[in-house]
Amino acid sequence: MRILVVNVNTTRSMTDAIGASARAAASEGTEIVALTPRFGADSCEGNFESYLAAIAVMDKVLSYPEPFDAVIQAGYGEHGREGLQELLDVPVVDITEAAASTAMFLGHKYSVVTTLDRTVPLIEDRLKLAGLDDRCASVRASGLGVLELEEDPDRAVQAIAGQAERAVREDKAEVICLGCGGMAGLEEQVSARTGVPIVDGVRAAVAIAESLVRLGLATSKVRTYAPPRPKTILGWPLNPDETRPHPAGIGARARPGA
Repeated sequence: MRILVVNVNTTRSMTDAIGASARAAASEGTEIVALTPRFGADSCEGNFESYLAAIAVMDKVLSYPEPFDAVIQAGYGEHGREGLQELLDVPVVDITEAAASTAMFLGHKYSVVTTLDRTVPLIEDRLKLAGLDDRCASVRASGLGVLELEEDPDRAVQAIAGQAERAVREDKAEVICLGCGGMAGLEEQVSARTGVPIVDGVRAAVAIAESLVRLGLATSKVRTYAPPRPKTILGWPLNPDETRPHPAGIGARARPGA
């Protein structure tokens, strides 16, 4: 099977890191295609950048020329998953929801450790919208910007692990979710400091996407995520090289034998 893993920002080195984490979790025979949006911010740390990323991710996915079996949106607390579900007839998995739902199998309460404090409300809202907030002990900020995770890995580990330790000690969390796609690969180091399971949303999303494809399941189309109604939409798709028609009905069904 082929799974598209789409970074929500335009930093290609982060796309590479997300792709590597996804491939490490993928089963034999699963092809991971890591994609970077054609436009948008180099890091997503607020509502404006998140809404921009939602359009950019949809544009990138609809511009992908080959068949695919599932899509992973690799942004924590970001907007856009619902739009992809309307546009596609393959499973769409958001790493925020993938991490939280996985954590709930591993302990009574989980906490999320993310980047800047301003992103905490976005994550809280995404968890509430997905119905995953009841067992969330806390969402904590490490104080680091998204791009700082790459610039100073040692500092990143110290900041993330420090907040994770506080979540376990003070908030009574039993599982920690890494609240940014750019934190992929830090699980072992944070686990060594906290002694609890650490869930990376990218890896969790790969496992969930693979399971949905193997089960032959995809998004229900009878109501909430029905394809968009045919209508005139100016300037869509945004990619000038694309000649696709209106997105209503666009999909990418699993390839035979996948």
